[in-house]
Amino acid sequence: MDKTLVVYFSRKGENYCNGSIRYLPKGNTEIVAEMIGDITGGDLFEVERVTPYADSYYDCVEEAKAEFQSNARPQVRAYPDDISGYDTIFVGYPNWCGTMPMVMFTFLEHCDLRGKRIIPFCTNEGSGMGNSERDLKNICTGAEVERGLSVHGADAAASRNKVEEWIGNL
Repeated sequence: MDKTLVVYFSRKGENYCNGSIRYLPKGNTEIVAEMIGDITGGDLFEVERVTPYADSYYDCVEEAKAEFQSNARPQVRAYPDDISGYDTIFVGYPNWCGTMPMVMFTFLEHCDLRGKRIIPFCTNEGSGMGNSERDLKNICTGAEVERGLSVHGADAAASRNKVEEWIGNL
């Protein structure tokens, strides 16, 4: 595989898992991102919002919903110094409001992704990729956006075989 970057946003702390709220010391998307980095030898970059989302799961849901409804672009804490040397960029996120968290829109719209191969992966509790692949195609002008991988969030830690098979088929 070409030089690879794994860019992801993940929520640790209170999360919805299999019908209840649980505290996660590491977010599901981060777990999958680390697997992808390990399998591909890719570099990892975590996207962080300048103002972190609320600790409470339910308050975070309300924040995410408000951002989505207003088409907000929350500020990103930092960007990679230079992505020009990467050919393939895996883009990971939880499914919020049927797509990526709005902080991912901010991040991706900031980057020049022309000529890049964009490979999405998404963690969720049953909503799959939602509209995120379509949204990625709209944002990542001039990039080749591949079909993504949906991982059930509660199964993220046990999804290595699924992730390896998916990467092997790319």
